[in-house]
Amino acid sequence: MEKIKMTTPLVEMDGDEMTRILWKIIKDELLHPFIDLKTEYYDLGLAYRNETDDQVTIDSAEATKKYGVAVKCATITPNAARVSEYSLKEMWKSPNGTIRAILDGTVFRTPIKVKGIEPCVSNWEQPITIARHAYGDVYKNVEIKIPEAGKAELVYTAKDGSQIKETIFDFEGPGIIQGQHNTVKSIESFARSCFTYALDQKQELWFATKDTISKKYDHTFKDIFQEIFDKEYKEKFEAAGITYFYTLIDDAVARVMKSKGGFIWACKNYDGDVMSDMISSAFGSLAMMTSVLVSPEGYYEYEAAHGTVQRHYYKHLNGEETSTNSVATIFAWTGALRKRGELDSLPELMTFADNLEKACVDTIESGRMTKDLALITQIENPTVLNSEDFIKEIRKSLEKVYA
Repeated sequence: MEKIKMTTPLVEMDGDEMTRILWKIIKDELLHPFIDLKTEYYDLGLAYRNETDDQVTIDSAEATKKYGVAVKCATITPNAARVSEYSLKEMWKSPNGTIRAILDGTVFRTPIKVKGIEPCVSNWEQPITIARHAYGDVYKNVEIKIPEAGKAELVYTAKDGSQIKETIFDFEGPGIIQGQHNTVKSIESFARSCFTYALDQKQELWFATKDTISKKYDHTFKDIFQEIFDKEYKEKFEAAGITYFYTLIDDAVARVMKSKGGFIWACKNYDGDVMSDMISSAFGSLAMMTSVLVSPEGYYEYEAAHGTVQRHYYKHLNGEETSTNSVATIFAWTGALRKRGELDSLPELMTFADNLEKACVDTIESGRMTKDLALITQIENPTVLNSEDFIKEIRKSLEKVYA
């Protein structure tokens, strides 16, 4: 077939470890043979981030604003061990956190459902999407270890010098305190991203916090969501035949276990971090979960929901064979290509994305899969493939679709 043409580049953010190895194989086997691929490349591997003092991460986010669509490989968020391993100048921040802050986006994570990989919760008939607020809270906190008895206070000082002061706790001995923040602007962006995405997907939207305990912090989230919904989205939701409702986070957890799925569950930053891992594990595997960062301005950044698969990377470096699941990384590419095709009015590019996703699903449902899926599948006698052969089998399935 003649290669599909692109008119506008994608922002391509390369990453680390085993996912970086898979990234190249995916491009060589599944993209370059079919697409005249146009990308603006940024190396977000930890070594280059260190070399550029992490400026490359900022540049990639700004490029996403320019082009509208990005695709990102998994990256390392360094800890003390990584600082030593990579001889880092400092413990650089999470690239995802930096990009989220610049794009002011919301992360939507959805399991990839295939026959033979059934969810642990038997009544979940459709995927559940987690919408995670991507700013503030515990990820931007300030912490203090209290060395001895004393009073801890929360103080806000206005520009005119006036103050609001609350006592956190009168310590009788050592302890700890933590300060969190968020902004009205970011919460409004979160709400609009969730409502817009629900309309795009034509799915019910839930939102949950703990406003009965957090009567100012969490209650502000609840109030902003309701105000924006009533003013801007209520009629649109009614016209689309979908609903929005708020509930307590503990009530939402109970409800979700008894649901059939097929809805979007909006969560604050930490809640979304935890619940997306729970949902992905219950549906099968983190390697079978898509992730897209959506900003209210219409910027999209697609990635896999999982990390860099460090253990497999060390095996790869030792010359050992790995069986690493690349599906979520492939779906990051298909999501970005489909959105690029949608924005540029390139139906053939959108169709290619659909066909590549179908090829992934067909390959697994035919019994050809990586080890992580073979361990949980209901398909009898699956064929376990190594990392590269699995991608090559997907290419065969893709060629059949086009044939």
